[in-house]
Amino acid sequence: MSTDGSAPEKEPSGVDLARVALRAAKEAARARGEAAQQKKQARRGGLRSGARADGRDPMALGSAINRLITERGWETPAAVGGVMGRWPQIVGDDLAKHCVPQRYDEDERVLVVQCDSTAWATQLRHLAPALVARLNEDLGHGTVRLIKVLNPGGPVRRYGPLRAPGSTGPGDTYG
Repeated sequence: MSTDGSAPEKEPSGVDLARVALRAAKEAARARGEAAQQKKQARRGGLRSGARADGRDPMALGSAINRLITERGWETPAAVGGVMGRWPQIVGDDLAKHCVPQRYDEDERVLVVQCDSTAWATQLRHLAPALVARLNEDLGHGTVRLIKVLNPGGPVRRYGPLRAPGSTGPGDTYG
């Protein structure tokens, strides 16, 4: 009997020892075979795809780009870039002729739009809340928080004999 009062423990017999030794030999052989296979593949120029589909097989360009965008976390910038390409369909042809998206600040979630006249800039400021809602409907809630409207750039101000020093000239009435 054993020291704790249970049935006596059997000493491993020759057959049991042989099984343990065989299992250890098989595992060692498998490890050597895997190492040799990896060494052989390295000599051949890396891994190659076989007869069955796996992760190394070629994929369609669209799938590869979508995978890259997802892996890098570029979903929002890519979606906003798509909106800039579809700007006329989103805001309408009239507004798109006079107001052009310039950039998107991902951290602030602000879309900056440049208008070619102050009248169109004012019109866009009035339409901004509805346009933000429409953009968020397309891109996902909270993607665009604000539309910053830039007024048109005026002509280059040159100083001349009929110009008062420090005056701003026609300024806001341009366009």
